[in-house]
Amino acid sequence: MEDNKIIILKNGIDIFGNKIEILINDEIIEKISEKIDESRFKNNENVRIIDVEEKLIMPGVIDVHTHMREPGITYKEDFTTGSHACAKAGITTFYDMPNTIPMTTTLENLLEKKKLASKKSIVNFGFHFGGSKNDNIEEIKKVLRNGEVNTVKIFMNVTTGEMLIEDDKILKKVFENSELVLVHAENDMIDKAMELNKNYGKGLYVCHIPSAEELKKVISAKKNKELNTKDHPIYAEVTPHHLFLNTEIRESTERNKMLLRMKPELREKSDNEFLWEAINQGEVDTIGTDHAPHLISEKLEKITFGMPGVETSLALMINAFNEGKISLETIQKLMCENPAKIMKIEKRGKLQEGFFADIIVVDTQKDWIVGVDDTIESKCGWTPYENWKLKGKNTMTIVNGKIIYENGKINDIPKGKEIKFSE
Repeated sequence: MEDNKIIILKNGIDIFGNKIEILINDEIIEKISEKIDESRFKNNENVRIIDVEEKLIMPGVIDVHTHMREPGITYKEDFTTGSHACAKAGITTFYDMPNTIPMTTTLENLLEKKKLASKKSIVNFGFHFGGSKNDNIEEIKKVLRNGEVNTVKIFMNVTTGEMLIEDDKILKKVFENSELVLVHAENDMIDKAMELNKNYGKGLYVCHIPSAEELKKVISAKKNKELNTKDHPIYAEVTPHHLFLNTEIRESTERNKMLLRMKPELREKSDNEFLWEAINQGEVDTIGTDHAPHLISEKLEKITFGMPGVETSLALMINAFNEGKISLETIQKLMCENPAKIMKIEKRGKLQEGFFADIIVVDTQKDWIVGVDDTIESKCGWTPYENWKLKGKNTMTIVNGKIIYENGKINDIPKGKEIKFSE
């Protein structure tokens, strides 16, 4: 793949079905128009003009919930393989969660993680800092004051290591001293998180909501003008696996009983249906994958929680569009625009002149079979959606104006950037 300074995407279609053409100059979207005049670039060797043949052009997906396993657990995944999986699937920015080894609960560990990602990742990256049961409030203050992160993740339900916080005094301090707090909170812990946000917080992001019962709690709070305000907003995230998988599928084979396990666990088909309904009612803010790969040998040996997800998230949603379950506009809002807005990511998440050229080209009519018609890029080497027949596939990924994935081939020379925050 050539490293062109100027790229012109011709004959594309946007999410509304309108004709769209894009002029990319270096890292930036310079012009968006129904028709770009390429005549002035005809004899320029540093220009590539690409006819996308009426495929869908979207901003790159921003996945704010991944576990890339580096450092410390890199036999499952690392920033190279994880970012390759993202590039293939149309994810141009990922956020990594703090429960690695060592955990991202000190400034020193965060800076080491940033160094690793900057050398390895071919897509853009950000990090959530971790709250600790050992009371790392001074570290939280330090990383926020230095502008190293603008989010803190805490676990209020079962997890490994030092990240499950059960001490109310520490929870209070985390909410008091953080900007946006992301929580793994299930059942009654959701109520507790919302009360903490109301009394002490500046924003609450409820991760991977699995069930109708739990999402109803969050929807009710979002509609409550005392709980959800400009000063302490509430956001709801759902995952593809809680939309497309359920206990019936999990219990259908002995293999699935082992593979389809994660926290929170899968729920009933009726819960899938409620989550879809909530998405279409505008009650859900983001789709995050909770990409948490383990080797298949680990999964089959004993119950191990977590599954890979980045490689199939957009394709599953485009397939759902083809089945009439969701609009392209809603997909773009949940997977691109809202993540950038909620996380305050600067100049990404939209197709807009002056924004970074993080762009994907999707063939919405492409029929393919997962794990058969393509190579799995994740180091774990498997997918819970193997042999699923889908319609819709990413064909090109552009990050910061560089083509890093095109028609099945990955260009791993350009490196992604750490995202910057807007106010």
